[in-house]
Amino acid sequence: MKSYTGYLYFNTKKKREFLNITPEVEELIKKSQITEGLCLVNTMHITASVFINDDETGLHKDFDKWLEGLAPHEPISQYNHNLTGEDNADAHLKRTIMGREVVVAVTKGKLDFGPWEQIFYGEFDGQRKKRILVKIIGE
Repeated sequence: MKSYTGYLYFNTKKKREFLNITPEVEELIKKSQITEGLCLVNTMHITASVFINDDETGLHKDFDKWLEGLAPHEPISQYNHNLTGEDNADAHLKRTIMGREVVVAVTKGKLDFGPWEQIFYGEFDGQRKKRILVKIIGE
């Protein structure tokens, strides 16, 4: 068995944003030369998420609206975490809801997805550099 580690870096233009990172992950799978195995994609920041879903703009707007309803950014004084001088407590909560990582099977050198599935990076406290770990194991 072999392993390959790659990193993706993002600096979003907006505070909250969803990015389809499937092509970047697929490129790392090609570089790994692993044809059968597993691919872990993990955001390495506690205010961002990695998840799998459909690449449909309306759905992404629904996610944003739903998450903002569950954990609204303002007023920032509603969160104990923000008493430390931070203003991103809502981003921590949104990340917890959307998850920190995904694992996808690699079959014949490709991500083995169901219909419409894609990998997304969810940013909830953006406009600064963030890193994603991609770890591929297999043969």
